Amino acid sequence: MSGGVDSAVAAARAHDAGHDVTGVHLALARNPQTYRTGARGCCTLEDSRDARRAADVIGIPFYVWDMADQFHESVVDDFVAEYAAGRTPNPCLRCNEKIKFAAVLDRAVALGFDAVVTGHHARLGADGLLRRSVDEGKDQSYVLAVLNRAQLDRAVFPLGESTKAQVRAEAAERGLAVADKPDSHDICFIADGDTRGFLERRLGATPGDVVDSRTGEKIGTHSGAYAYTVGQRKGLDLRVPAPDGKPRYVLSITPVTNTVTVGPREALSVDEITANRVIWHGSPAPVTCDVQLRAHGEVVPASVSVAGDTLTARLHSPARGVAAGQAIVAYRRDAEGGDVVLGSATITAGVLSATERAVAHA
Repeated sequence: MSGGVDSAVAAARAHDAGHDVTGVHLALARNPQTYRTGARGCCTLEDSRDARRAADVIGIPFYVWDMADQFHESVVDDFVAEYAAGRTPNPCLRCNEKIKFAAVLDRAVALGFDAVVTGHHARLGADGLLRRSVDEGKDQSYVLAVLNRAQLDRAVFPLGESTKAQVRAEAAERGLAVADKPDSHDICFIADGDTRGFLERRLGATPGDVVDSRTGEKIGTHSGAYAYTVGQRKGLDLRVPAPDGKPRYVLSITPVTNTVTVGPREALSVDEITANRVIWHGSPAPVTCDVQLRAHGEVVPASVSVAGDTLTARLHSPARGVAAGQAIVAYRRDAEGGDVVLGSATITAGVLSATERAVAHA
């Protein structure tokens, strides 16, 4: 129970269904002082108190589990290392994979519990496959697609058939004080929301060059390549304007040379993606399906194939701003009209579209 409205209603529904439910709040900070009042995210002291009050209203036992060391090693350290390697990670995927449905699930099973119930907006069908929530605007199947078969078999998502508005209305009817509590949008371990500052404190200032992709010319400097991500336009502080006067975007980050390469928007287009860390639930690939390339991002038709631990997606139309480190999640429509998760993988590279390659070599 995070202290938000979704997990509170999920717990209440599981309790109403006759399950023996215990509420658990995760203490994820090694230094409890970082759980200060007003911190942004989903893991403050206020959240812990809200979760306890919700458990009292529902009438279930409540505990706080210290997962700080596991969280730091599996999520925070991974986050920093990925940025240092020039990639753009999604810590929510890693938290679901390594903490909520690994460390927490392992402890729960050892204590005699059957499953982990969460307030994620996603559905699990009778076939055991993960599906999008009926509320597509709040759907979280993308960040759950990293779960393997064993983890999904012990997961329960009671909110998948409800919209967020319905969940809030139900919370109010149940007398839960969190009914109108705003959703958290920030990275929970970056209390002030300053990702760049967080990374600089851990990685230090590492000055390097910003270069133009077409000319190879140095057109600016940076204090740390980790502060940039593919597709970024703002905050580049370029000293030399583009010949055509158009904006330039981050195209790639090369940690070995500490170089950030920028270029025109068109150069962001890719039509083939490779990825590793494959989790595949669907029918044997290759398969024609839709792929989502970032949380709440665009969905693109593609032909997907899997060979060992490598997934290759050939996009039917180019996509822009594809960043290594993000997840690619494959979906297909089922007979009931829902989107079923076929599998996921971590993006390692995007191949420049044929059109842009022709322009680049013209």
